[in-house]
Amino acid sequence: MSWDFFVPVCVGDLVKTGGINQYVVQDVVSAKQLPSCLNKFKAALRSQGPLCILEHFDTGYSVLQHCKAVDLAVKEDTLELLVQVVSGLSVSLPSILVSTSLSAAERKEKLNAVKMSVFLLCKLTENLESDSYRQNIVTAPGKGGKKGKACGEGLVQWDSEREQVLQALVQLFQLDIRSLWSLSLVEEEFISCVTCCCYKLLENPTISHVKSKPTRDCVIHLLGLLIKKYNHLLGAGVKVIQMLQHFEQLSSVFAQAVSVWSTEYGVRAIIGEVIREIGQKSSEELAREGSGVKAFASFLSEVSALVPELMIPNISVLITHLEGESHTMRVAVCEVLGEILVRVLCGDGLDESGRADRDRFFDTLQEHLHDSHSHVRTRVLQVYTRIVNSKALPLCRYSEVMELAVGRLMDKSINVVKSSIQLLAAFIAHNPYSCKLSSADLKKPLEKETSKLRELKEKLEGTAPVAVIKASELWAAMVPELLVTVRKELEPTSEEEKEQQEDEEGGEVEEEKEAEDDRATAVKIAHVQYLTFSSGSDDDTSELNQNLPPTPQKEPEKEGEDGELKKQEMLVQYLKDTETFALQVERAISVINTMLYWKTTSVVQEAVQFCVTVCEFSVANSISGVRKMLPLVWSTDAAIKDAVIHAYRRLYLNPQGDTIRTKAQTLVDSLSELMVDSSLGTIQCLEEIVSDSVITLMDISVFQVLWERFTGKRETSSLYKRAAVLLLGMAARAEREVVLSNLDTLCSVALGEKVTEDFLLARDAVITICNITDHSKGAPFRLPQDHQLFTCLTQAVAEGVVMEDPYWQSFMEQAVRLIYFLAESPDQLCSRLLQRSARLLLDQIAEVNCVCLAQLLAACGCVAFWQVSHLERSVSAELRRRRGETEEREEKEKANESTMEEELGLIGASAEDTEAELIRNICETELLAEENLLSAFLPLLVRVCGSPGRYSHPQLTTAACLALSQYMMISPSVCEENIRLMFTVLERSTLPVVRANAIIALGDLTVRFPNILEPWTQNLYARYVPSVRQTAVTVLTQLVLKDVLKVKGQVSEVAVLLIDPDSHINSLALNFFNELATKDNAIYNLLPDIISRLSDPERGMSSEDFNTIMKQLFSYITKERQTESLVEKLCQRFRTAKTERQWCDLAVSLSLLSMCERGFKRLQECWECYSDKLTEPGVYQPLLSITAKLRRGAKPQFKVYYSLFKSVLYTINFMFIFIAGQGKPPVSRCDDSFVTPRKSCKSKKPAITFSSDEEEDEEGE
Repeated sequence: MSWDFFVPVCVGDLVKTGGINQYVVQDVVSAKQLPSCLNKFKAALRSQGPLCILEHFDTGYSVLQHCKAVDLAVKEDTLELLVQVVSGLSVSLPSILVSTSLSAAERKEKLNAVKMSVFLLCKLTENLESDSYRQNIVTAPGKGGKKGKACGEGLVQWDSEREQVLQALVQLFQLDIRSLWSLSLVEEEFISCVTCCCYKLLENPTISHVKSKPTRDCVIHLLGLLIKKYNHLLGAGVKVIQMLQHFEQLSSVFAQAVSVWSTEYGVRAIIGEVIREIGQKSSEELAREGSGVKAFASFLSEVSALVPELMIPNISVLITHLEGESHTMRVAVCEVLGEILVRVLCGDGLDESGRADRDRFFDTLQEHLHDSHSHVRTRVLQVYTRIVNSKALPLCRYSEVMELAVGRLMDKSINVVKSSIQLLAAFIAHNPYSCKLSSADLKKPLEKETSKLRELKEKLEGTAPVAVIKASELWAAMVPELLVTVRKELEPTSEEEKEQQEDEEGGEVEEEKEAEDDRATAVKIAHVQYLTFSSGSDDDTSELNQNLPPTPQKEPEKEGEDGELKKQEMLVQYLKDTETFALQVERAISVINTMLYWKTTSVVQEAVQFCVTVCEFSVANSISGVRKMLPLVWSTDAAIKDAVIHAYRRLYLNPQGDTIRTKAQTLVDSLSELMVDSSLGTIQCLEEIVSDSVITLMDISVFQVLWERFTGKRETSSLYKRAAVLLLGMAARAEREVVLSNLDTLCSVALGEKVTEDFLLARDAVITICNITDHSKGAPFRLPQDHQLFTCLTQAVAEGVVMEDPYWQSFMEQAVRLIYFLAESPDQLCSRLLQRSARLLLDQIAEVNCVCLAQLLAACGCVAFWQVSHLERSVSAELRRRRGETEEREEKEKANESTMEEELGLIGASAEDTEAELIRNICETELLAEENLLSAFLPLLVRVCGSPGRYSHPQLTTAACLALSQYMMISPSVCEENIRLMFTVLERSTLPVVRANAIIALGDLTVRFPNILEPWTQNLYARYVPSVRQTAVTVLTQLVLKDVLKVKGQVSEVAVLLIDPDSHINSLALNFFNELATKDNAIYNLLPDIISRLSDPERGMSSEDFNTIMKQLFSYITKERQTESLVEKLCQRFRTAKTERQWCDLAVSLSLLSMCERGFKRLQECWECYSDKLTEPGVYQPLLSITAKLRRGAKPQFKVYYSLFKSVLYTINFMFIFIAGQGKPPVSRCDDSFVTPRKSCKSKKPAITFSSDEEEDEEGE
């Protein structure tokens, strides 16, 4: 073979005349002749094998040239042939590659075949991939028609064929085909041909989908082979960066690819190349749109999750992005650090370098908890949550990180707050301390152990330390002298010196013989010891140590004291850390508990979940949050309600136990603990939860345990008896038979002979029985008058009247309520009840007892109230039901007859009016008629309320006033006769409870008889004295929201409560204005008058308090027309304001408005109203702040006007100050043109009283 095949840069280059011995396509077959040529290609392949490509290359090339014109079947046939050729080469090449006798011609032949087949296969694959992508775009999914169906079939077929192509290429490149090239240097064009095909396939939008996983894996492995064997490392790194910039969906694909290349193929440098390229991106470049920053960030996050250990050597390149402008990159780098800390730099086995890196990474993460972007703060908190859940956070950092997390609870971003709650929950779930102890419980043990540590230190400091020298140190000091001595003694001396020595020592030999022996021994020992230390022989050392004198050692007593000191120091440090952790947990709980009532649903859900977590881990004070979230079961938001119900089911309705009986007892115990000492509101909330869970969670065994506790079969306290009977009542709401079938048991146990011993148990039993009342549309469920239940109730109430039991009244109220709910003719029963009670009171007490009389009057008032309620609810509902039945019968009888009234629906309306008039007549004429027992007590009530000096007993006064208010609910005449007395009691009573009851009663009377109460409305606003503020604002809020009470200028008294020191009253006032803001223009119409009243000098309100109130009220003004109108009104009030303080308050009010362009224009038009007041800093500065706020977001053309206005303000202010400095009074202050003329009739008070804007027409959009 005399030619070589060179892979062209462009497909068209093969038809051009090339260089010497370069292959050129000779014959480009036309599209019509291609099928016949392909048949020849097939035949040649069967006969000659894969080398037939050398002769039929032109046929494959012709298919490429006519790719747009030929049919899909021709391209598929060509692709199949090329796959067979490449597969055939993969099978035949292994034996040739290992052969040593391969000639140059054979090598060239095989090489050309490989190049040609791979070139054609890759180019045809790229064309088919492009066609498939275009068809996928043009053909909408789900469209009918033949074309769409054909395109869909071709696409599916191409998906399967694409995998075959890639598998054939992977099989080929797994062989070491580099030996086919001279010096094993594979030309770059050949590798580029394959890699371009791979990257083309990766551009498919569906490559990251699950269905494309086989194709994706093949491409990754093929590129891995090219990187490892064919020097594609640098090209791959550059290509990854380029494609991430243009194809965001490839971030997960390339993350997987880089992981495979670095682990399975051992090419770890690829990670360094890619990360280095990303790290070199400038902050400005990443900030530009289309820079691929999202893809880069996602890629880094996913790579760190796959191979975190390989990210550490390159992390320094990424750290620089933490200072860049792109928050997305900052998030990615923080996630990389988190993965490294969780999976690599964790545990106790780290070396010094690893610990340093870990600390540095943690410091970096902590810094970005205060990042300027909320998304970064959120993700860092989530990273910390994962670190804590993985137990990878060092103990020394717990306190610091938790303090930061608690601080982030105040963040303005909702996502940051939610992530902070999740992190704190993770801290509590995985904490190494004891959460069950509060900081108060830990204080005493800490003080005790700290004092013990102090005593130990003082004891050790008082004992003189003993100098201890180690044996090694002692030997090191002796070595120099010993070496000199040993050398001197052991070196041989001359004969003359020996003889001379013998002569000199002759006379002393005998005397010093013993000493010489000792010295020789010491020298020998020293010599051997020196050799031992030099050679490191352990055996010799151990033998000689037996003969050496012992070295000084520490006293055992001293060692014990040191060990005890260290243990004590560790204990004290542990207690300090535990106390710090407990304080932070308590702080977090107090903050998160307030979030339970936020308006953001997701935050409330996180707060509920946090409360559940802390309760499950028995954290001190955790029950506070669980109780606080209970009222959320009434939330209108279904998500919040479901979260609370699931939380309580998880905590209290998820019993653990081996048997059904054990589970039932556990369930009852948990619910009883929750109900002990609970308020009525808490019990009602629990009733809502338990009634929803009866069918699914409570079975017969639970009811059996409850009945056993109630009846006393199981010894238990009275509190748990009451809890058991209340739980039975909650279950009765969903399943009435639970209580109805055991009604006799309830009567005998709770309402029997011992009822007077425990009125609380009797009250709770009555509440339980009330739950069996039927609220269905059918005939109401009622019991006869002679039923045992009513006999027991009547006797218990009557006997309790003459007893001074503090719990009798609550029992009596529930008993009367039950009689009117369940009894036939309840008015007769209650009449006999009052007769019997009055007779017992007169018979048993010689001198009237104030307490007993108060209880009788309370019973009268309760009967009167429920009598009215019975008429307007039960009797009225029964009349409607009977009328409905009658109308149904008549409709059946007169199906074909109809009148005009029926068609207009007037018959039903007139009937309802008739029924309502009947009820009103009964209340007006019959309830308080002389023959009715209720009328006998009315004069006594009026006398007690009207003579507070004579009847001064607190309980009697309280009961009489409450009963009188209940009597006033019966008829308008009684209300009108006694309304003045009720307001007198409200004003003059010295008892806060009486005034609070009076306010509540007057609120109810306002709803029932609005025309009678309308002249007295202003007296309700004046009742904000300290003892009844909370009740007054609550009642007023309800009246305003129900549109019963017209909002007047006196609402300024409610506005003052916005700065009340009591947080509860403050929140009630805030809620009042929040609800008032939902009514059209209500606050807008009231604002001018509120400003006038609050800025009145006689009130004496401080400027700080005024600003606080106004800031809240002006936040409700959001419409431009309202703002414009308020600007004009406030500016006009500058004319009538006479004090500097009023000027300042008006200017501050103007500055608090959300000023718009129209409002600013109106401000300019009213220049004459306030220009003479600019000498006051309190006027000048707020007006100056208006221009500053307007300039911030203003358009360029308006900034000129704002700047001009600012300069005018400055000029006028400076001019007035200059004139004042000259001693000349400002002319404008005395200018009558700016002062509204006074009326001829002067007011008694010198202060100006501003008129209200109540009667002004409402404005707004």
